[in-house]
Amino acid sequence: MTFRKSIFWLHLAAGLIAGTVIAILCLTGTALAFEKEIIAYAERDARRIASPATDAARLPLADLLNRVRTAHPNARPDGIVLQNHPLAAVAFTAGRTTTFYTDPYTGEIRQPASTGARDTLKLIEDWHRVLALGGDQRPIGKAITGACNFAFFVLAVSGLYLWWPRKWRTKGLRRSIWFIRRPADAKARDWNWHNVIGLWTAPILIVLTLTALPISYKWAGQMLFTITGTPPPPPTTASATPAAKLVPPTPDAKLLSSEDLIAVAQKQFPTWETLTYRAGTTQPATIAVRTADSWPRTATTTLSLNPFTGEILKRAGYAELNAAQQLRSWTRYLHTGEAVGWPGQLLAAIASLGGCVLVYTGFALVWHRWRRWRSSSVTP
Repeated sequence: MTFRKSIFWLHLAAGLIAGTVIAILCLTGTALAFEKEIIAYAERDARRIASPATDAARLPLADLLNRVRTAHPNARPDGIVLQNHPLAAVAFTAGRTTTFYTDPYTGEIRQPASTGARDTLKLIEDWHRVLALGGDQRPIGKAITGACNFAFFVLAVSGLYLWWPRKWRTKGLRRSIWFIRRPADAKARDWNWHNVIGLWTAPILIVLTLTALPISYKWAGQMLFTITGTPPPPPTTASATPAAKLVPPTPDAKLLSSEDLIAVAQKQFPTWETLTYRAGTTQPATIAVRTADSWPRTATTTLSLNPFTGEILKRAGYAELNAAQQLRSWTRYLHTGEAVGWPGQLLAAIASLGGCVLVYTGFALVWHRWRRWRSSSVTP
């Protein structure tokens, strides 16, 4: 058996075994590439306010927070999210799932009229990560999706080898790299689609599947330290960074307002896009900042501030990460394309949609092959 045939049969076997799950991963991945943007658009009725009067003044954040607490006494807001946009509502977060939006000029508390988009995308994400399995079965779902993602990586690499034109100066080259208008039959069409879509999407699919490995497997995450030559942290602090220490204040010290502390961050980052503030009393206050020129686009810088003086106790951002952590920040968001902004997300969505077609045409080609084999075996 030649090397090319060995690669072909490996490709076929991996596709048959993992194809169904790969189709689920690709279909759900297409929607999740723009998950945040879809939710923001669906909830724009709460996230965007009407244009204020020219002389309108913004209410203090403490006033807005008191209004949220009065309207929702059982809520425990623990964070404030500001966007550098004149029509953006101020968001007060309570845990990971609850957010209250307030009009910074009128104090009106706003919540989305519908959470359908958020709920649907949460279900899609569950399918993407664990095949929508719950409870004790979630680790099983994660193991299946992780293994099938690895199989998809093998398919993309082996497929790129198989789809790559062996001769560039032949009449048949065009049907290997572009769609033909009138295929002779269904088999020719399926082969053409599989070859063309696979050839053009394989490089992106290799990136998408390779960057998913550290999400699925601890050994893949540890390999980032090996690749970069970075000493791994002790197991007990693998994901932790040293916290900033707050010197106990004097008895008569007064906490600064959230506006005063946020102003410190705004002065440090004039091109800020998003600020996420969390108050501190016995611990430093923290403000995570994303700027217009962040690179990668998902990178944030977190300032730890003395809540009594506004002194910056610690600055932690992409530049302060070691090489392995920087690479990890890239792999996490290259998986969705977010690391390079909307162009990357669009490419990720298109490649994922192409993956769905590859699964369909791959199964179809196996069916054509099986029918041909069956007809030849029964022919006298």
